[in-house]
Amino acid sequence: MSESSHGLVLTSPEGTRYLFDPGALCLEFLTTGGPGALSRYEVLHTPADLADWLGRCRLGLDPADVRTAPEDVTAGRRLRDAVWGLARAAADGGPLPAGDLAELHRAAARPPLVPYVTARRTCGWDTPAQARQALSTIARDAVELLTGRFAGRIRVCGADDCFLVFVDTSRPGRRRWCAMERCGNRHKVRALRARRDTEENTAP
Repeated sequence: MSESSHGLVLTSPEGTRYLFDPGALCLEFLTTGGPGALSRYEVLHTPADLADWLGRCRLGLDPADVRTAPEDVTAGRRLRDAVWGLARAAADGGPLPAGDLAELHRAAARPPLVPYVTARRTCGWDTPAQARQALSTIARDAVELLTGRFAGRIRVCGADDCFLVFVDTSRPGRRRWCAMERCGNRHKVRALRARRDTEENTAP
């Protein structure tokens, strides 16, 4: 499972920008859209969209060094939707959907990106690379997450109107929100307003 302290900068429906770190590469991929009602958030329409996202995620690939084709976009959306199904099932503590597992395994079976150690002792990727290699790397990250020590800590944000999924890698294991600066703060504001309303209603 690829971990990072950087995350992705997302924009809320209200236009607020905030940092979201789901704790795993495969869960970052879920921010590109999804099945059903999540299709309204779709951002993977063209090969250029996929290459651009691979540059913004924790892989940090140069979009110019990623060879993409229309069929890669289709494969990417299939993989992402499968990871959605698996992540939500894991968060709910239910069985993992067989069809989603099959899709995940198909993607993971392809050759992944080739890693190397950079001069700064960080992980780099041999390029130019094929988009299918990046998708395989994402799929393998999902396999590692679903079978690793944090498999029981895959969670959906606690806000009623937020669908983002993250893995809680914190030591106490008490993370509730996709981001404190987004849903965590909204919860605090609502709780404060509720307390004030209660105090006003009970005042003599």
